[in-house]
Amino acid sequence: IGCYLNGQYVQEGREVSLSEDPCVICRCTGNRLMCVKKACPVLQCPITKQQKLAGECCPRCTDRMKELHNIPGKCILARGFHPNGKQYNADLCSKCTCHNGTSVCRRNTCPVLECAVEYQEMSGLDCCPRCMRQAEVRSTCKYEGKVYQNNETWSNGPCRSCECRAGEIRCALEQCPATPKCRPNEKLVTVPGQCCSKCVENPAVCTVYGDPHYKTFDGKHYSFQGSCKYQLTADCVDNTFAIRVTNDARNTKHSAWTKTVTLKMGYIKVNLGQKMRVKVNGTRLIEFPYENHGLNITKNKKEGITVDTNIGIRLSWDGNNFLQVEAATKYKNKLCGLCGNYNNIFRDDLQHKNGQNMSDNDVWTFANSWRVGGSKACTRLQDERKQPQKLPATCQKRFSVKCHPLTVGYTHVFSECQSHLNPQKYFEACAMDMCECPSRFCYCESFTAYARECQRLGIALPNWREQTNCTLQSIQQRTQMAIRQARRHNRKKPWRTHKPHISIPSEISHYSNQNFRSRDIQITNRTPPPIH
Repeated sequence: IGCYLNGQYVQEGREVSLSEDPCVICRCTGNRLMCVKKACPVLQCPITKQQKLAGECCPRCTDRMKELHNIPGKCILARGFHPNGKQYNADLCSKCTCHNGTSVCRRNTCPVLECAVEYQEMSGLDCCPRCMRQAEVRSTCKYEGKVYQNNETWSNGPCRSCECRAGEIRCALEQCPATPKCRPNEKLVTVPGQCCSKCVENPAVCTVYGDPHYKTFDGKHYSFQGSCKYQLTADCVDNTFAIRVTNDARNTKHSAWTKTVTLKMGYIKVNLGQKMRVKVNGTRLIEFPYENHGLNITKNKKEGITVDTNIGIRLSWDGNNFLQVEAATKYKNKLCGLCGNYNNIFRDDLQHKNGQNMSDNDVWTFANSWRVGGSKACTRLQDERKQPQKLPATCQKRFSVKCHPLTVGYTHVFSECQSHLNPQKYFEACAMDMCECPSRFCYCESFTAYARECQRLGIALPNWREQTNCTLQSIQQRTQMAIRQARRHNRKKPWRTHKPHISIPSEISHYSNQNFRSRDIQITNRTPPPIH
């Protein structure tokens, strides 16, 4: 579907102009080019004072306009005086009539000729040129030092194509429509080889952070504290890759954190460990960047490890317990695991390995169906989900203070992003982590997840780590301190026997999920209650 003009492909509904005649605009409609030619207005100056600039359709007067006194019953045009009712020619193509001191003109529009300009001629008092009867037809054209045969076409950039026609070079320029406004999950790109920009869907992202909290490719949030090895996501149709995570209980009864990440891609195996250690096929990487086997692995002291692959999968790992996996749109409806099935429907993301859709109350059944590696991969003898119990007041006070930057209306750190991305789920995750983490410094994981989502929406938060004291170095130091404290605490008395029930403060729970879209984009315009 589409049209061609001078070798230039024109999409259905698009416009294209002729470089040799900027007055002609053609539109592709129903696989046919419909062309119109603009008629230029009659100018108030003589032909000797008219100038036509390159690329413009109509000429313009070069002299400044001079104000003349009106002469009753006459018209003034091109230095001529014409009485009312008289017909006269302003030029060869324009016929005018004087009506009550105003010249009313009608101008002929000349057709587009098939011959080159040098083979066109004017005859007598005709308005339009015509092709010479015995014009010599040349068989080649020369453009930028290269010779083209008659009827040969070539591209002169993605928006312009040219054709050699009887020794004349004729070019067509595609006209792009107004820049489209992309949806929140799209970005504006110019595809190589194409003229006009268009909106394309962003890669889907699955995020794992904290005491593991998960946001699936389709935007569903849930928490699961299993302490074994699990299939995070994999191509379950073509088997091009698989990603597994190993969770560490860190000497707690009911908490866990992501300890290692494994990417399998054909015969390639990449291991991401603590303190940003990286192995490829068992060999630890010392120097970065690493480019081999379809991988591009980089290390950034501020953000961590990034693994880019040539199959459309990208991993971001902070060397502690934050992980993001990006999947290209070609994997839609092909993925399975803890990150969901990537079909743009978040309601069916808790899909059991046997294909059954589980409810929110069956998260543990769903997640354990994706367990791999056997009991040796577990750091607790048995994972159990206990009934929640009410948190003590000291815990509620702790997360209310530390997680406060994620509350709606807080005018520091994340305020620029809160009108675009719902912070509620991240606050709830932060609250759970602060009550489970022995070191009391586990709020950074939720901050990291929220900041990364904001950055994906194009909202820059360049100093959030320094403002919240969540640099990678400080996070790793606190993680090690948390492990040591958990071990000491576990020797003194058993760890908490119940998963806590997080009681969210009123200023947060006031913003229920129904006020947000499924992908947490765009908070509704509701005035937040005051935060004391």
